[in-house]
Amino acid sequence: MMISSQKWMSMLALTALSSSLVVGCADSKQEQPKSDNGKATTQAAVRGAATVTLYDRGRVPAEEGTMDKSRWTDWVNKNGPTDVKYILIPRTDSIAKFNTLFASGEVPDVINEYDPQYRDLLYQQKQLLPLDDLIDKYAPNYKKLLEQYPQLKKAGTKPDGKLYEIGRLQGTMSMYSLIIRADWLKKLNLPMPQTPEELFKVAKAFTEQDPDGDGKKNTYGISIAADTGMAISKMYGDVGWVVKDGKLTYDWDRTKASNEFKKMLFDEGIVDKDYLTDKNGEKAKQDWLSGKLGIYAMQHSQQFNPGLSNYQTLKKNVPGAEILPMPLPKTQFGQFSMNFLNPAQMTTVVYRGAKDPVAAVKYIDFIASKETAVVMKYGLEGTHWKQGANGCPAPIDLEKNKKELVYVPDLAMQTSPDLVGACNQTESSFDPQVPDQNAYLTFIKQAREAYESPERPMPDLTLSEHMPNLPTDLAKINADLSLQITSIWAKSIVSGSTYTIDKALADAKAVWDKGGGKQLEDWYAKWYADNKDKAFLTQDIYKFLNKK
Repeated sequence: MMISSQKWMSMLALTALSSSLVVGCADSKQEQPKSDNGKATTQAAVRGAATVTLYDRGRVPAEEGTMDKSRWTDWVNKNGPTDVKYILIPRTDSIAKFNTLFASGEVPDVINEYDPQYRDLLYQQKQLLPLDDLIDKYAPNYKKLLEQYPQLKKAGTKPDGKLYEIGRLQGTMSMYSLIIRADWLKKLNLPMPQTPEELFKVAKAFTEQDPDGDGKKNTYGISIAADTGMAISKMYGDVGWVVKDGKLTYDWDRTKASNEFKKMLFDEGIVDKDYLTDKNGEKAKQDWLSGKLGIYAMQHSQQFNPGLSNYQTLKKNVPGAEILPMPLPKTQFGQFSMNFLNPAQMTTVVYRGAKDPVAAVKYIDFIASKETAVVMKYGLEGTHWKQGANGCPAPIDLEKNKKELVYVPDLAMQTSPDLVGACNQTESSFDPQVPDQNAYLTFIKQAREAYESPERPMPDLTLSEHMPNLPTDLAKINADLSLQITSIWAKSIVSGSTYTIDKALADAKAVWDKGGGKQLEDWYAKWYADNKDKAFLTQDIYKFLNKK
């Protein structure tokens, strides 16, 4: 799986930290609390203290205080087992701040950071504390999670076989739907597409047969920009690295097939000719919401859920619009689905020089408890929520909650929202008594059926957050190749007969061979052979789904 140039630039910044990591930590030694006989104490009678990083996004209302001094940091210090001092980290410039902290020797005990490349760099620099024994002795809540969800332990374990990373259980669901205008299918008497050929036929009809009935040629059958282009790639299993005959290899056949289909759509005028300039898919979104686009991919998971508001906008603009999630058509490579929400997201590590590792781990364990998860997700019972008709917490005052809870998620990076059970699922946030919410609730259920079956799996080896981190030299090779090869395919799609798919494939392979692709192939093949039974892979996602 190739990384983007933006991610490579991030990795360059991480690499630049190496010297400051070494300088800032050269004299630091791992300190374990000791008793008189030299053994680690339980500190049962001592509260302990820890410094903990906390993202600051500048979203705390003035009357709520500051990110490091608010009602919720006070709540943690009052109810938790550890005296916590929070170290603020600018969310948009976290690496630079960490660089400064390491260089000055003021490294926080608990480091919260979403970027897996940064956490891996700290591991490679031997700046992290292995947590297996500490969790076993001092973290009953997290220990229980590791026992109940061994996938969580797989995700947090590094190549040396020790657990370094703490994560959270988010729950999971398919993050995207490929949506089709069901009312257009009915009007044109067309079936739901089951194959790429049928999808092409339907998209062509949506473009040419005036499905909106306004007498104008102003509709497009399908988009190939942004998420919808991704959906077509997934339809062919075009994700780069795939397992064949028990080995991880880069698959050119799937890439060729998906781009061939996109080129056919483009050549027939079925898609927006300016799709390449629609980098974030905003134009395609507006075409969908205005009722001029027949097939469109949209994100809808419980963590990022624009789906209801988009549905409401579409219905406002086109009251007669009917939508359905469309299972990805079956191709010669199989039938697949799109990405899932990461069920085991790694967020946290402990610095090897933590002054009081026990206090740090006890803090993490408190944040990881079910009771804390409820507070961090909903606020305080009686103040922010009451029991709802569906058995889930219902807000007492939405405006009050917006003000007082808007900044809580960054404080809750080790909490597992999935511990609240069914109330964490997207479905719990909709009121079936409200017509448009009930209609969208039906849509979500249909989407689950369409995309969450292991029989139509996500074709990727794993989620991007769980992919192995390439060494610095190979990461640069990967980024450079990704830019060049993506450009080659895009050129072929829009160039008609002057630049064929076969020519693009030959050019892409030549760039791959010349640019170091063989090195990537060898590295990934060895990594998979060594780690296929230990790493968090796509099949682990379905184990979380099966627990529901």
